[in-house]
Amino acid sequence: MSRSCELTGKGVQSGNNVSHANNKTKRKFLPNLCQVTLISDALNQRFRLRVSAAALRTVEHRGGLDAFLLKASELDLSQRARLLRRQIVKKTAEAVAA
Repeated sequence: MSRSCELTGKGVQSGNNVSHANNKTKRKFLPNLCQVTLISDALNQRFRLRVSAAALRTVEHRGGLDAFLLKASELDLSQRARLLRRQIVKKTAEAVAA
């Protein structure tokens, strides 16, 4: 499993540790990933996702998983999140047509 957020695509970044003597050594900045269960209102299902803490705050701010996925770009989402987004779009279109 890669160390990247399934909703925002935030991943590992690289940089340097810089000492007082200005010596530089390589290091990695890891994203703050959490295993969370989010509920989709449109699909009436729970989904277990590995998301960053910042993405979790954004999901809450936007009003839930459905609103976040509908507003998000498909390029940033993981394969699983893209599938989820398509299902939500299809379900909401069916609800509007009915």
